[in-house]
Amino acid sequence: MRTKYQDLIEQTFEWPQQEFSTEDSELLWHGIPVMELIKQYGTPLKVSYVPKISEHIQKAKRMFNVAMAKVDYQADYHFCYCTKSSHFQFVLDEALRNDIHLETSSAFDINLIETLEEEGRITKDQFVVCNGYKRAQYTENIARLINNGWTSVIPVLDNREELDLLMEQVNPENAHPVKVGIRIAAEEEPKFEFYTSRLGIGYKEVVPMFKNYIQNIPNVELKMLHFFINTGINDTAYYWNELNKAVRVYIQLKKICPSLDSLNIGGGFPIKNSLSFAYDYEYMAEEIISQIKQICNAEGIEEPHIFTEFGSYTVGESGATFYSIMGEKKQNDREKWYMIDSSFMTTLPDAWAINKRFIMLAINNWDHDYERVLLGGLTCDSDDYYNSEQHSNAIFLPKLKSDTPQYIGFFNTGAYQESIAGYGGIQHCLIPAPKHVVISRDANGDWNTRLFAKEQSYKSMLKILGY
Repeated sequence: MRTKYQDLIEQTFEWPQQEFSTEDSELLWHGIPVMELIKQYGTPLKVSYVPKISEHIQKAKRMFNVAMAKVDYQADYHFCYCTKSSHFQFVLDEALRNDIHLETSSAFDINLIETLEEEGRITKDQFVVCNGYKRAQYTENIARLINNGWTSVIPVLDNREELDLLMEQVNPENAHPVKVGIRIAAEEEPKFEFYTSRLGIGYKEVVPMFKNYIQNIPNVELKMLHFFINTGINDTAYYWNELNKAVRVYIQLKKICPSLDSLNIGGGFPIKNSLSFAYDYEYMAEEIISQIKQICNAEGIEEPHIFTEFGSYTVGESGATFYSIMGEKKQNDREKWYMIDSSFMTTLPDAWAINKRFIMLAINNWDHDYERVLLGGLTCDSDDYYNSEQHSNAIFLPKLKSDTPQYIGFFNTGAYQESIAGYGGIQHCLIPAPKHVVISRDANGDWNTRLFAKEQSYKSMLKILGY
């Protein structure tokens, strides 16, 4: 009878997988023995494997360019990294090795853009697509870029007032016209809590906004129509219907606005959230490009340049979080809790807040028998747990033995978790933020680690609190 944890994984999923395998009953992640990291740095531990970032960028660029070549698409593809997914310096360093552009979301994002240019990581002719609902400081910072000679800054208008604020700050003697975009307020899926996205301009209002307002402002040209679906890019009737509507709005605008030449389809490519994950990225890229071309050609309109703003897809699968199991608690006849040495609420807030699924695997003891368990965090909050609601199914882990520590890993945690949790700030119940290690590979393919951040100290936390 096959009752070992290794047996369970091999019987349930295709194993090994591209990024996961085992050796001597211990997990390897991208060929890296995870136990070596744990022995060196301890737990809890955040890890960023930065080569995965370049891998995904190159994959997306390849897929869209191939899709365009297949249908003789007569325009270009531009990959923008959505900085809000992870603003860390090592993330931007790796992403910018791949000839990409950037998308921003707030005023301080512009300061980050300026810092990157000062350090020679980007140039003033790279696209900077500025999204989000813009307060005065954000528009002031965007205007500063334009006044300082950035030639490809595109503020995407969420409402009419943003353009008024921007043009108050822009130098009217600039050599180049101010390029702008309009964001479409997409209709949400029927099961969603509201009908229309709070972001952007309604479908029926886009053309009148251009005709009655934008085209009458000197030194402004509309370059981009922005379209984003909250639930992501999926092969559903809902997604294709919304894409079709967006392209038809683009066509209406293009007929009266010759400067318009770009369609931004936002982000939305999913990341792997279980070992049984299946998504045909190539098919989706080809179908998107094919449908846009068909609709435009039928109307005699040139195909638009395509922009994407992949954030989670770019950086999500580069991250992992490792914990120790401190002990077990059997609370009734059916429920056994494994208690981790940190908090899900503070280190994986999406698991707690929106029941987001992550890949979870044992790091060691794959030769032990397994049992069904629940995972509990350290805080004294009843919501600090991870169970089958968040996981793809029931949670099984090796049975604990008193003489052998047990470690577990959550994978593909590289997007949003640190910023949502408040990196370096106050953690719930004053649980310290864990160490953070960055892994890279050299020219020979050997992996190297560096400590990006130590575990948060009580002194730094008390200082924030004013003590």
